[in-house]
Amino acid sequence: MNAPSRRIAGANRHRRRDAADAVPWSLRVAAAASWRFLVVLTMLGVIAWTLGYLSAVTVPIGIALLLSALFAPLVERLVRWHVPRALATLIAIIVGLAVLGGVLTLVVTTVTASLPQLGSQVGASLARINNWLQHGPLHLPQLQQLLDKAVNTIQGNTAELTTRVLTTAATVGGVLTEMLLTLFVLVFFLYSGNQVWHFLLKIVPAATRDEIDVAGRRGFASLVSYVRATVAVACVDAVCIGLGIWLVGVPLAVPLAALIFIGAFVPILGAVVTGAVAVLIALVANGFVAAGIVLAIVVAVMQLESHVLQPFLLGRAVRLHPLAVVLGIALGLEIAGIVGALLAVPVLAVAKAAFGSLLRDPHLDPVDIDPLQPASARTTGRSRVSAVRRRVTARRRDSDDELDH
Repeated sequence: MNAPSRRIAGANRHRRRDAADAVPWSLRVAAAASWRFLVVLTMLGVIAWTLGYLSAVTVPIGIALLLSALFAPLVERLVRWHVPRALATLIAIIVGLAVLGGVLTLVVTTVTASLPQLGSQVGASLARINNWLQHGPLHLPQLQQLLDKAVNTIQGNTAELTTRVLTTAATVGGVLTEMLLTLFVLVFFLYSGNQVWHFLLKIVPAATRDEIDVAGRRGFASLVSYVRATVAVACVDAVCIGLGIWLVGVPLAVPLAALIFIGAFVPILGAVVTGAVAVLIALVANGFVAAGIVLAIVVAVMQLESHVLQPFLLGRAVRLHPLAVVLGIALGLEIAGIVGALLAVPVLAVAKAAFGSLLRDPHLDPVDIDPLQPASARTTGRSRVSAVRRRVTARRRDSDDELDH
């Protein structure tokens, strides 16, 4: 190649370098961050789709994990009292089933006994509301047909509605299967949860096994804290609101209290929905004054919950921003419906504790973390040397001493 050709080739390479260098550094960083963000987002989407597709298996496992966080402290206490672990597991499950069966029996019995009376009360209340809408200040006679249909439906089709409910309940074999799977998984979580966790740790590289072990222990401790606090808050909500609507004279006070207890496990949205149901029943059964009193009771209890109970009981271990809670519940609803909304916040709490442990305390000794103590979920923000690194340091010191001698 002659000299002019070499000069032209050099000029072309120089121009190519100039074209690459002409891209601003901020744009390069934005492009690099964008494709990495898309990869992470795609991975999360695939995981969410897989969990939704396998919801018949993943949902029972998630519920069993929640129940194990609730009953594991009881099992460990019984074991410390020299009760065999198998018997302790059986006692915890029997106690849980007895409480659940008693609540369901009470709710079903109360609803069945109160349904005819409620139907007549609702029919009369709708008639009064219809009369007020026609002759009151609003003058809305066009709602006549709609309310008449509602009255006829409630008064004339109670038996048909009950039959449909029973028929639907009799055909939910899939729900029964998932309940049995949940119970089966719960037994093994309570009886041999440590063995299951150590087996899962074997797939983690040995270099990071201690860090993952600590993160998992802290995540479960956060779950224990969440379940304890949620059960306590749900009990307070159900007792206070249920007692209030009973004193007001609203029918179905016990089933409404049970519904409020269940709804409290879905933060923010659950309380709003179940409180609205209580206010609506008070409106159609007892009128505007009773509905206003029930609304005031619900708002007062919600304020007590949000400003006193949850901050005091949950503490810093599982504190989540309300935006994260709402978005998590929405995503859970999209993936797995009501059960997804129930599991969304516990998943966020576990992820927050686990990733916080990996970022802030990456070198802790797993033995120092008790997964059944809620205080173990809190990160210290200081990196301490793990037992493995202490042993390595001791071996190196001994080797240096031998070389010196």
